[in-house]
Amino acid sequence: MELPDFLSYKDKFSTSGFIEKISRIAKRAGVKLVYSAFILYYTLQSDKVSAKDKAIILGALGYLISPIDLIPDAIPIAGLSDDMAVIFYVIHKVWGNVSDDVKLKAKEKLSKWFDNDEIEAINHLFEIG
Repeated sequence: MELPDFLSYKDKFSTSGFIEKISRIAKRAGVKLVYSAFILYYTLQSDKVSAKDKAIILGALGYLISPIDLIPDAIPIAGLSDDMAVIFYVIHKVWGNVSDDVKLKAKEKLSKWFDNDEIEAINHLFEIG
């Protein structure tokens, strides 16, 4: 799948829109997508992240919450695959700026929608090796 021009979505991001979207899609999207989105959300708030990286994070999160994207979210199974591709692509780009504190804050948010067994699925999600 070719990634869309997600940077054109950076103006669509808002904190309230992000929280509302995650709350609405969490169970359907799955723990890995929700965790990854919160990693980007909390990394965006860091003063150690460059303006360039913040722009691509804003684009990815704006794409996630936009009702208009490559594959409409309402399509079962496939609907969130483009969102996941964009989120994972940007995580890969900014991973060096993701602090342990950000990872912990993102993981703590998961208990609102997922049980401990589901949360364990993210323990080694972005490890290389």
